[in-house]
Amino acid sequence: MLELFSTSNILVHIPIGEGGYDLSYIEAIGTLCGLLCIYLASLEKSINYLFGLLNVSLFAIIFFQIHLYSSLLLQIFFFIANIYGWYAWTRVQPETQETALKIRWMPLNHQIKWAVISVIGILLLTVFIDPVFSGLTSIMVHLLNLFGANITMPVLAPDAYPFWDACMTILSVVAQLLMTRKFVENWLLWVVINVISVAIFTLQGVYAMAIEYTILTFIAINGTRIWASSAKKQGSQPLTDNHHHDTDTNN
Repeated sequence: MLELFSTSNILVHIPIGEGGYDLSYIEAIGTLCGLLCIYLASLEKSINYLFGLLNVSLFAIIFFQIHLYSSLLLQIFFFIANIYGWYAWTRVQPETQETALKIRWMPLNHQIKWAVISVIGILLLTVFIDPVFSGLTSIMVHLLNLFGANITMPVLAPDAYPFWDACMTILSVVAQLLMTRKFVENWLLWVVINVISVAIFTLQGVYAMAIEYTILTFIAINGTRIWASSAKKQGSQPLTDNHHHDTDTNN
């Protein structure tokens, strides 16, 4: 059973890039779960969170094996966000016996707030990305060693693309939070994140992941279209201060 979760357990050799790419079972299953998660989310199916939990769990195991501990910590955040999102999407209001959240656009003041938070977060992480990830990695190593992992702190090379890496990290966190609240803008952010990811992975020669994120880009574009249409039916329009149907204006 443990062999199934090893990145050395190869499913298929893909003849792309220099030397090709060995796709492991765990990466293939994790990727499939990720694609199903995003696709089902675009259709507003709450079961998407089950596949989201499987996706981040498997990717956390992968990142542990390849010593990307900061990325592992990000998966822990996504795991918690998926649990919250599943709760928020399925919570029933006693008064109406209906779920509280409806797909809608964020009010203008919320859009400005999140834009400012994102810009500040990206700028700060761009400047401090190496010490931040080094610190997070050290914390992760310490926590894992408390559970008997017996691993040493890896030597981390400087980030290859600090600004773009910071963009992907900060915007991914923001997009995940907006998805849990059913704001249409989450899909616009995922489109931006995925386009950046495709470019970075292509430059780094990780062509299989570039292909995966190309697929995710088209799913995110379709998700934007579906959710925008649904929001319109709910009476919600972009770039307004209208709080109609926003039952939780503090989030």
